[in-house]
Amino acid sequence: MADYNTYRTAQGVGTRGAVIDEGLRAYMNKVYGLMAAGMGVTAVAAYGTATAAMNSPEVAQVLYGSPLRWVIMFAPLLMVFAFGAAINRLSVSAATGVFYAFAALMGVSISSIFLVFTGVSIVQTFLVTAIAFAGLSLWGYTTKKDISGWGSFLIMGVIGLIVASIVNIFLQSSGMQFAISVLGVLIFAGLTAYDTQNIKNTYLQMSGLDADFIGKSAIMGALRLYLDFLNLFMFLLQFLGNRE
Repeated sequence: MADYNTYRTAQGVGTRGAVIDEGLRAYMNKVYGLMAAGMGVTAVAAYGTATAAMNSPEVAQVLYGSPLRWVIMFAPLLMVFAFGAAINRLSVSAATGVFYAFAALMGVSISSIFLVFTGVSIVQTFLVTAIAFAGLSLWGYTTKKDISGWGSFLIMGVIGLIVASIVNIFLQSSGMQFAISVLGVLIFAGLTAYDTQNIKNTYLQMSGLDADFIGKSAIMGALRLYLDFLNLFMFLLQFLGNRE
């Protein structure tokens, strides 16, 4: 009887473990799917905006030469903070819509890369970023090492990058821009691994919570990885991009 009970207990644990593994895979697939769709929206918005600017000097002047450029530059940053504060009051479908709206706005914000860098170098940098991101995210997902302690240092690094980037808008220092780019690549490489592990661990702690909460959590996870990928791409483009 003891052996039978031991077998039944082990079978129950194994079944729960299989259910958790299946749920985790579905959850991570949703996170990566949302992130990839967001990147697609950003790419279309960026290319469409750049094309309109190249075909119309008036549009280019409004987007990149008027005070509107400051609104376009900082609007995504303000929107992401507002989204994080409001997501608990939104439905899953509404939060998904806001995420895609943010991705489109970000595309408009970075559209000038198509005017500054060659199309070939943009594609090449994107592929390099995708390979690096996949490797870093896979390591963050599979490693047994607890890297939660990286979080505070990486967040402080991001704040420092934002401040330095704003200052350099006015200084226009090439040396400072190089240093920002190097630090940016390192910080967002670390954040890719950290966020992936954090997203995985967050799901493992959400057992018993309703599907609505889990759906919103997946959207926020997708947003975090989206920002990691996009920033890693933008900083790598400073090194790998060939200018027009």
